[in-house]
Amino acid sequence: MNFSAQTPASPCVKVCVVDPVSGLCVGCGRTVAEIAMWRDLDADERRVIVAGLEQRLKAARSRAARGRRAGLRGRR
Repeated sequence: MNFSAQTPASPCVKVCVVDPVSGLCVGCGRTVAEIAMWRDLDADERRVIVAGLEQRLKAARSRAARGRRAGLRGRR
């Protein structure tokens, strides 16, 4: 995600589902608390959150994939 020096817009991609394991929205990577307080955050606070979203989502997907593989091994 590439944002200008202006206040970052919401990273919402309209896929609003919270993963129960990670607690992150599977669409944007924010927590429910971050989503709720987004309008009240200043530009710097938003930038800090946005800067970590890609890594958060990548880590959550990796954990989910490992969990699926472990589940498949258990079925054999």
